[in-house]
Amino acid sequence: MNEINGYDIEDLHVGMAATYAKTITEADIVLFAAASGDNNAMHTNEEFAQSTEFGGRIAHGFLTASVISAALANRLPGPGAVYLSQNLTFRAPVRPGDTVRATVRVKQIVLDRRRVVLETWCHVADRLVVEGEATVKTTSKTSREAKLGGARDELAAVLE
Repeated sequence: MNEINGYDIEDLHVGMAATYAKTITEADIVLFAAASGDNNAMHTNEEFAQSTEFGGRIAHGFLTASVISAALANRLPGPGAVYLSQNLTFRAPVRPGDTVRATVRVKQIVLDRRRVVLETWCHVADRLVVEGEATVKTTSKTSREAKLGGARDELAAVLE
């Protein structure tokens, strides 16, 4: 692990998985609409949303998918990981008050590039609401040690 409790690339193996859960609140939807500028009536206007196939307001798809980001940032690989890409398929709506459980599982490790490909999905209870695949860059113990060794060599040369 790195010094901020994230997994280094050397710590990971195919099949490792982690989960992160969050209940989507009214406040989350309002704040996400404000932060993103997405004020679609499907998310913000109950009267309009009741007249649609959903029968009421639904959470923004990317608000739901952000729970995947939290799983990657906080669980696996964790602190120090940087998102490179994410593909998503939205399978079902998420409503205010739903608890979204994001799961990420290591699918592939590209050691020399410090890349990790992870399967990603979100459930509300037993219902699949989002699925996809993410690629992240993570930290490396080997890289940190090489940089530290280089710094030691430079300091030794200066002190000679």
